[in-house]
Amino acid sequence: MATPRSLSTATLPTPSENGTRHRLRAVGPDEVPYMAEFLPPGATWLPAPQHTLPTLPGQPPMIGYLVLVPADQHPPFPQEPEVTDTDAPLVRIDTVQRTAEVNGRELDLTYLEFELLAHLVQHPHRVHTRDQLVTTVWGYGHVGDGRTVDVHIARLRRKLGADFRGAIQTVRRVGYKYTPPTGG
Repeated sequence: MATPRSLSTATLPTPSENGTRHRLRAVGPDEVPYMAEFLPPGATWLPAPQHTLPTLPGQPPMIGYLVLVPADQHPPFPQEPEVTDTDAPLVRIDTVQRTAEVNGRELDLTYLEFELLAHLVQHPHRVHTRDQLVTTVWGYGHVGDGRTVDVHIARLRRKLGADFRGAIQTVRRVGYKYTPPTGG
């Protein structure tokens, strides 16, 4: 295993805004902050096994660390806030049972309608082109003029109902995006 002092300086291939290249350099132990300062009391850290880390072709191996926290303590990093009933989404997708609900009403969706709605709900506010939707939902490259996606979106909007059809918005000349409804 290489020591920090045996690593050489590397240059990243992309220049920054002002045209200079960022440089990486090896650092000595005296330049690295002590990890315990960032951990909660009772937690410890250790290097992750090399086989658990991703590898990039032509790049040096990555270094990762495992943070161990006692079971009776909170994790060291912030978690997503718990959803209360007042914060519950009006459009809910259960990918395990393959059900979709709108404001507590279960929708009767075909396989592709469910997949399309689930994909849109999982990526709110993100604009998806028709080609992207065909590739990710249908699972193959785009063949045709995109009308297949348009027809499925129209069916989904109809099944969502008048109060929620606006959750799937058209981005003209691009595609569609899902914006979670705020009230019902």
